[in-house]
Amino acid sequence: MSLIWLQVGQCGNQIGQEWWHLLCNNASDTDRYPYFSRDGMINAICVDSEPKVIRKLWKRVKKGSLRDSNLIVGRKGRGNNWAFGYSGDGTDTEKSLLARTMESFRHELERRDCYSGTVLLHSLCGGTGSGLGARLCEEIRDTYPAGHILSVAVAPHETGDTPLQHYNSLLCLSWLQRYSDGILLFQNDDIMHRVAALGEKKVPLVSGVEAPVSIAAMNSHIASCLAGLLYPTNTLRTRSAVSVGIEPWEIIRTLCPMTTLKFLHTAQICRRGTPFWDRVTLSLTKNIPRTSPDGRLHHSTSLLAVSRASQDKPFLLSQDSVLMKLKQSYRCVPWNPFPIDYWTEPLTDRVCQPFQRCRPDEQGDPKSSEHV
Repeated sequence: MSLIWLQVGQCGNQIGQEWWHLLCNNASDTDRYPYFSRDGMINAICVDSEPKVIRKLWKRVKKGSLRDSNLIVGRKGRGNNWAFGYSGDGTDTEKSLLARTMESFRHELERRDCYSGTVLLHSLCGGTGSGLGARLCEEIRDTYPAGHILSVAVAPHETGDTPLQHYNSLLCLSWLQRYSDGILLFQNDDIMHRVAALGEKKVPLVSGVEAPVSIAAMNSHIASCLAGLLYPTNTLRTRSAVSVGIEPWEIIRTLCPMTTLKFLHTAQICRRGTPFWDRVTLSLTKNIPRTSPDGRLHHSTSLLAVSRASQDKPFLLSQDSVLMKLKQSYRCVPWNPFPIDYWTEPLTDRVCQPFQRCRPDEQGDPKSSEHV
């Protein structure tokens, strides 16, 4: 089973750049199949209404890995306007952006032996990511209804991105709720604080105001979280130890038991050396938001824990206590008879840590990580 990665807008392509840089450098031959075609090319279509970010992505990703026909570029931006992103600005050249993308999507789909779905990388803020991203989600759902759609969406900062950010976000989320199967939502403010904390240093103060973390570091952290969730796991491999790339769709099946409940939250923590899973779980859950702004308690319909460590035996030995703590911390709803699942995978150099560079430490002790 194969999937297609669709990167839309500046944010989607910047995250995609970090994701493919991570995979091109670290993926083993047996794990490349879900993300690469049999000819070694990346299963990605990169779309933007301006060429700047696509050019940077082309230079950063391993040379020869991206198909020229899968780089869809317009001549001018969408002015952070959802309506322009959705319908274009009226010129024939810009109207063809949607048609060119769907044509490349069709060609890429025909290269698959079994098309299973699409992972859509985009933001909720900009005109291209929100508007064109919503339009593409609708077109793919109507044209290929049997495939899954997992949206990896980045919400803007609470204030300060663009004057239209709240309108763009609401309109895009409305389309995603209607046409996608799952929405893995990242919030810029939350990611910025996570990156600062994971960097094990305080964000320096400038005139009493916290200096923002770099966009590159935030994008790298998001790519790391995706790798922790979507990279192949032993739990879902075939008996021949080959990954068939069903991780994204198993996430949807496990975490979206009701079609109307599609929003997913991810948390990640990494530790060096031999992990003590009870401590890891405590660190992971202490910052979980307990209530909504209006004071109502948060509840979760289901959970998925992904453990990546040099050995999975320590996790399995403490499995019951870890899963119980996660279930209690996330307040799983009582009506779900199977509210929590777990996957395990021996950790190599692939996934982990802020800016998602997982390497053994100086003493040779690998890092361990857990994603929820």
